[in-house]
Amino acid sequence: MQFRSIERLKNSVWPALSLFTCLILWQGAVTLFAVPKYLLPSPASVLVALVSNLGLLTYHTSITLFECILAFVLRLAAGIPLAIGIASLRWVEKSVYPLLVISQAVPKVAIAPLLLVWIGFGMETKILIAVLVAFFPIVISTVVGLRGLPPEMVELGSSMGLTAASMFRKIRLPHALPSMFGGIKVAATFTVVGVVIGEFVGADKGLGYFLLFSSGQMQMDLMFADVIILGALGIGLFWIVEWAERRWLPWHVSVRNELVPLG
Repeated sequence: MQFRSIERLKNSVWPALSLFTCLILWQGAVTLFAVPKYLLPSPASVLVALVSNLGLLTYHTSITLFECILAFVLRLAAGIPLAIGIASLRWVEKSVYPLLVISQAVPKVAIAPLLLVWIGFGMETKILIAVLVAFFPIVISTVVGLRGLPPEMVELGSSMGLTAASMFRKIRLPHALPSMFGGIKVAATFTVVGVVIGEFVGADKGLGYFLLFSSGQMQMDLMFADVIILGALGIGLFWIVEWAERRWLPWHVSVRNELVPLG
């Protein structure tokens, strides 16, 4: 246990050093070239804006975070059963899968105004846009995982006399979980993007709305503070899924960590 803690601490050193280096270069470039604040604020001024507007940013963050969590749960509740249906039933694949591909070909920014007209202002529009943005990765990754079962494992289950339901529960679903978690992690970051798009189109609160408000006021330091919080939300959702994967699939995580990088 202690060895794992030390190893995790070592692995976090490189990202911390990279972030620290970027901040030093950013501060140095702003100071050296005397970049105006309305073009690029320094990290120090962004930190001051973040602290001085902490209450306001906390309020808008709570709104966006709630919307992200709700959209995340709804996406899982709809995406995974649909993926199971596509992987299991041919008629579902033939009828639903093309519609999913078409829905991803249309930019969500173009759909957002239509949803605003049909549904109106409110949380429902933002949640629906977020679900549409992050829906596809979960469906695709789950379908790939369910269909990627080796024929030898199918023959093994058949030789053991497993029913279709038992085959799915004991063999197909456990085999698909690593791929499924990969899609969920991608969709976790897309959730924040979808919510922000919804707040851009029609909202009077949330980090997306506050970003537009700060842009209209030419407060670049507040805009950067807002973007930093949005990035933190996306990273937080990603690591929550990562933690769940480590807890529920320790065998997969351990094998992945033992792979030697190329080069």
